[in-house]
Amino acid sequence: MANLLDEVTGPVNKSGRDINVIDKQLPVKVGFGSVLFEIALWITIPILVLLYVYLMGDTLTNATLVAVIGSIAGILPGVIFIFRKIAAHNYFQQLEQRIQAEASNIDNYLEQRVQVLQNVVGLVERAIELDKDVMKTVAAYRGGGVINDTNRSQVNGEINAAFNRLFPQVEAYPELKAHNAIADAMQQNSYLQREITAARTVYNSRVTQWNTDIFAWPAKMIVAAREGYTTRIPFTASSETKEMARAKFF
Repeated sequence: MANLLDEVTGPVNKSGRDINVIDKQLPVKVGFGSVLFEIALWITIPILVLLYVYLMGDTLTNATLVAVIGSIAGILPGVIFIFRKIAAHNYFQQLEQRIQAEASNIDNYLEQRVQVLQNVVGLVERAIELDKDVMKTVAAYRGGGVINDTNRSQVNGEINAAFNRLFPQVEAYPELKAHNAIADAMQQNSYLQREITAARTVYNSRVTQWNTDIFAWPAKMIVAAREGYTTRIPFTASSETKEMARAKFF
């Protein structure tokens, strides 16, 4: 059988294709089949036992006892599935806390970058005329702005833009560039950016784990649907960051 996808004969897109993270949360839904499955776990074996007793009752020495024991044993699949759903519920609760912890790590690094930016601006603002956008960014975060799920990417983009405007101005002044505190701040910024990238990778791994597990039928998917869970959106780079990544650096 020929390959369904043939990278040799095409079709190919010579202009290439950019990719984007779809900014949409998908709800978990289960249909009547899942409800029927849960009901069947409780009643299938007891019904079969009662049917057997009804058909073979004359040949059994104690048909009533067989019916009672068989019915009690027959509900065990339903009981076991209840415990599986409890375990799934606990699993999602714990995973959600891990996701929050990873998001908090990113926020901590972002706040440190804000502090580094503020320190550098404080050192150089008296020596050179700083870009107004840099000052606006610093002023916005001097008030202790809160970083959260809705603005995390925006905050990082604004910090990136501020550093990108600030450091070229510092480079133009050798006496500032040689300043130990400023040189140290530049190194801290590079280090923190690497840490943010690593923390995002871990965060995205947790999000992928969540998005996969909520659709794991039966126990996890049924619990996720009844709890109203949705998929989570992984880290998304801003359009400005993507554009900068395409620029010529050297």
